[in-house]
Amino acid sequence: MTDTALLPPAFLSKLSSRQDAVQRVSALRAQGPVVFTNGVFDVLHRGHASYLAQARSLGGSLVVALNSDASARRLGKGPDRPLNNELDRAALMAALESVSLVTWFDEDTPIERILDCKPDILVKGGDWSVDTIVGAPEVRSWGGKVVSIPFLHDTSTTAMVTKIRRS
Repeated sequence: MTDTALLPPAFLSKLSSRQDAVQRVSALRAQGPVVFTNGVFDVLHRGHASYLAQARSLGGSLVVALNSDASARRLGKGPDRPLNNELDRAALMAALESVSLVTWFDEDTPIERILDCKPDILVKGGDWSVDTIVGAPEVRSWGGKVVSIPFLHDTSTTAMVTKIRRS
C-alpha cells in the first residue's frame, strides 16, 4: 500500500497492517463482539454497502480484510481486475461508517487474518453457504459464530463492469 499520506486522517485511523491488527482488534472488543468479513470490494456498490451495514449490526465493530491486488488477480475475474487498486479500495472501506478497521491479505484466502484476529462472528455474503466460508471451522472452535448474510440487492461488480464495457 502506498500514498497513504494523501488519505484523510479519519481514513488512515482505520487502516491496519497485519502486525497491528491483532492489537487493534483486541481494543475493539471493548465495543462488543468483533465481526470479520473479507473480499475484494473492487467497485463499491449498493449491495456492498447494505451487506457491510448488516454485518456491522451483528456486533460492536466490523473488521474488513481486503484482498491485495495480487490476491484479487488470482481469483480469476480477469487480467485487468481489480479496477481499483488496494489503497483506493481500502480508502473507500475506511470511509464507511459501518467499518471499524481495514486490513488486507496477500494470500489466496483470508485464513491467516482470521486466525490473527480471532473474530467472534465471521460473515460472508449470501453466495457463500456457512459450511463453505473460509475460517468457519476455526471460528467455531473458539466459540464464535459464522453467518451468511442474504443479498438484499442483486448487484455485482462483475456485472457492472460487463455492462460498462458493452456501452
